[in-house]
Amino acid sequence: MINCFVLNCAKLLNSPHIHKKIAQKLGIFYIYSYLCSQNQTEMARKKKPLPLLERITIEAVAAEGKCLFHWNDLVVFVPFCVPGDVCDVQIRRKKHSFAEGEVVRFIEYSNVRATPFCQHFGICGGCKWQNLPYSEQLKFKQQQVFDQLTRIGKIELPEFMPILGSVHTQEYRNKLDYGCANKRWLTSEQLKDESLVKDTPAIGFHITGAFDKILPIEKCWLMDDLHNQIRNEIRDYAIEHGLSFFDLRQQVGLLRDVIIRNSASGEWMVIFQFHYDETGGEKEALDLLQHIADKFPQITSLMYLDNQKCNDTIGDQDILVFKGKDHIFELMEDLKFKVGPKSFYQTNTEQAYHLYSVAREFAGLGGGEVVYDLYTGTGTIANFVARKASKVIGIEYVPEAIEDAKINSEINGIDNTLFFAGDMKDILTDDFIAEHGRPDVIITDPPRAGMHPDVVKTILRATPQRIVYVSCNPATQARDLHDLDVDYRVAAVQPVDMFPHTPHVENVVLLVRKDS
Repeated sequence: MINCFVLNCAKLLNSPHIHKKIAQKLGIFYIYSYLCSQNQTEMARKKKPLPLLERITIEAVAAEGKCLFHWNDLVVFVPFCVPGDVCDVQIRRKKHSFAEGEVVRFIEYSNVRATPFCQHFGICGGCKWQNLPYSEQLKFKQQQVFDQLTRIGKIELPEFMPILGSVHTQEYRNKLDYGCANKRWLTSEQLKDESLVKDTPAIGFHITGAFDKILPIEKCWLMDDLHNQIRNEIRDYAIEHGLSFFDLRQQVGLLRDVIIRNSASGEWMVIFQFHYDETGGEKEALDLLQHIADKFPQITSLMYLDNQKCNDTIGDQDILVFKGKDHIFELMEDLKFKVGPKSFYQTNTEQAYHLYSVAREFAGLGGGEVVYDLYTGTGTIANFVARKASKVIGIEYVPEAIEDAKINSEINGIDNTLFFAGDMKDILTDDFIAEHGRPDVIITDPPRAGMHPDVVKTILRATPQRIVYVSCNPATQARDLHDLDVDYRVAAVQPVDMFPHTPHVENVVLLVRKDS
């Protein structure tokens, strides 16, 4: 009788109309779970092993720093190789229209190849293009902007200006964020090494696709070497004194995150994220802070917070000053910009100047224009163009950044700026424009997601003569350009490289009204 019941349940559960909740109500959930597991086991048995492809020639650079080749009717994406490499590729994942693979053996190296300078290359997901000469990186970034604006935008475009390469390709960043973990991430080779201590804590970068895994970093080449000394001293002190490192899954551990910033003015900011528990941890944290303050007098702003949330974002957290000021100053032309712990500032200081210079040139200001600076951050662009405008209005989501923007105007003697904090689509409305004046020029520098559709509609109704669109994501920029194409044409396109050795690229577009 039981066997008949199981058989009937099996027939029922094989029906495409059965649902997990129905199985629970029918009182057969355990049989449902058992049969599901049996089906999964059977599917795993039937699943064909993915092939190893031999002597494959890598054809081109693809998105996200990967390269590609064609196999049968599929495009295969492969990381950490360059066009012209001949290699054996193990297919790791196969879908209907594409596959993903991994190089298991290089047979011939491409002539278009550079020697990576970082010991962490190939594991750390940060600098995926260190094996490409910088001139080749710029070529592919230029092509990336062209492809995305053409394919996604589907609008008439002028000839693009040559991409502006970064002044420096090493130590160009002014900010890095390091995660802490109670167990370091290990490569497959390291896991086989029986002499290696497996459960050691680490400070470093998150592994791509593994939110809870930290790759220990000994030396990063993206920022002034002092930051390496600070990070490694924090690690060594914490291990020597038995401080606990954070376990993201269990949400326990004292040392959680470290942010390091510097500026062209020579100032340094270090922010510690701690996670106190019911037994305390504050004394140990303060002792660590004192040690770092004594060891590195170069730090002019040493701050900390106790973050009890499940994520590491600090925008809604109270940040305390342990030593020095709650900010550093960045320099651009003859201007000073206050940068606080929550402030956004372009992470490549020298290249930011070239980026903003392009935006100012595209704006074509003569001195009498009303300018709206959308997503203004700490008011960098707003203050940068203010002396060539009648009035500049900046809007930004982060209230602390807006307060810094106001201070930045004050310390630079600029009195023709107004700043407002709030969600862009809620602040930038027809009533707001009626109150503060119709813009002659709009400069917009949105986050990677681009502009909200309501913001695009409001811009169209505001009818500025020119729009300068600064973007860190040409794909979403292309989408917005398509929507703006009803009234505006693209008059100029200037790609700017802010992040050498990565696939990321900034792009500045000038739009002018079609009836002008």
